[in-house]
Amino acid sequence: MRHIMLALLLLSGCSGFQGKATFEEANDLFHQGNYRASLETYRHILERDPGRGDRVLFEMGILYAHPKNDQKNYRKSLECFQKIIREYPASGYRQNSQTMISSITTVALKDETIAAQQKRIETLQQEVKGRESEIAELQRKVKELEQSFFAYASRNGSAERILIEKKTRRLMLMAKGEVIKTYKIALGGDPIGPKEREGDNKTPEGTYVIDSRNRDSRFHRSLHISYPNERDRKRAQELGVPPGGGIMIHGIKKGFSWVGDSHSEVDWTKGCIAVTDEEIDEIDMMAPNGTIVEIRP
Repeated sequence: MRHIMLALLLLSGCSGFQGKATFEEANDLFHQGNYRASLETYRHILERDPGRGDRVLFEMGILYAHPKNDQKNYRKSLECFQKIIREYPASGYRQNSQTMISSITTVALKDETIAAQQKRIETLQQEVKGRESEIAELQRKVKELEQSFFAYASRNGSAERILIEKKTRRLMLMAKGEVIKTYKIALGGDPIGPKEREGDNKTPEGTYVIDSRNRDSRFHRSLHISYPNERDRKRAQELGVPPGGGIMIHGIKKGFSWVGDSHSEVDWTKGCIAVTDEEIDEIDMMAPNGTIVEIRP
């Protein structure tokens, strides 16, 4: 496009009209951006003075292809230049007309390609919007099924096991080998590896049980995990350090429940497993004391 704009500007410089006043008028209209009126003026000149047809056709070809002409017409522009070559073999505009034909043909092909691509993009965008609606509907149905299943599980018994996967940051309530519900979690500030000693900010790894609970916790509600187990104590003894304790599944610290799901974007506990306040209410209801808690790396 830059190439044709340069060609148009340079070649239209040939219009430093020295002839009749009507040429000057057409040129003035061209530079004012009134392309339609300029074309009309050139048509009148062509009717009255066919002997200057090559010059008139050249200027009209420039106008039809000008990038700023919102009614540009590459087909009519090419017709003007082709007519000069065909009907005015000795014209001084012949060589420039050949140059313009080559440039306009290239630009027209590019414009067609761009238009086709834009149409394809618009079509794909419409398809994406349609799929977004489908996905949103599927997500709604999945959520309804999860809620229905959770309600059914709540009425018909308790979770048999809590499975925690540290790497994926998720806690799953299990019953009869099926996942009842999954929660996003936050862990201790140094989450990689098992807890070894008091104050290391690590979340334990191993098999434990829920052995007590506090429904008036500083973290809304909390379910105490039976850490340390025998293996944890032995490891701490070998290291000559206290194993620590007080590991719980709990909600968000009082006064900060407004952070909601975003709490799980960072590991902020001292080694505990954190969920939202609403989620710990559900887990508290489904996981009685004695529920097995398996914590995997």
